[in-house]
Amino acid sequence: MLSVWWGVRGIIHWELLPTGCAITADLYCQQLDRVAAKLQGKQDRIYILHDNARPHIAKPTREKLLKLGWVTVPHPPYSPDLAPKDYHLFCSLSNHLREKKFDDENNFKMDLVNFFGQKSQDFYERWILSLPERSRQVIDSNGADIVES
Repeated sequence: MLSVWWGVRGIIHWELLPTGCAITADLYCQQLDRVAAKLQGKQDRIYILHDNARPHIAKPTREKLLKLGWVTVPHPPYSPDLAPKDYHLFCSLSNHLREKKFDDENNFKMDLVNFFGQKSQDFYERWILSLPERSRQVIDSNGADIVES
């Protein structure tokens, strides 16, 4: 399983978890600490958007985010137009990995490093900055799918 944190400037942190690993609130809090260490001194205010999965809304996670001083952006009700795939990252990564085979985990990790490194800041920025407008469109359409023009 791949866990990825990104912002308008690009990838902040990613980690490959062992096969079968479940993300618990404790593991998620440890990951938040690693992300916080990478962001330290780089931004005054951190906003985090994550879905309403149990590890994300568990008491230890809420306490960790409060301690970090991060602002949690309310997650809208599920809509395919607001799902993380629509940030374009996972769709692009899926296309990149399609039909590839890796001899070992290190080769896979190097491919991920190269993939993330080849994406421009605009790639990340465009999709994150479009989220408020996409949210407004979903709300205005009472949850109907957004038709791209």
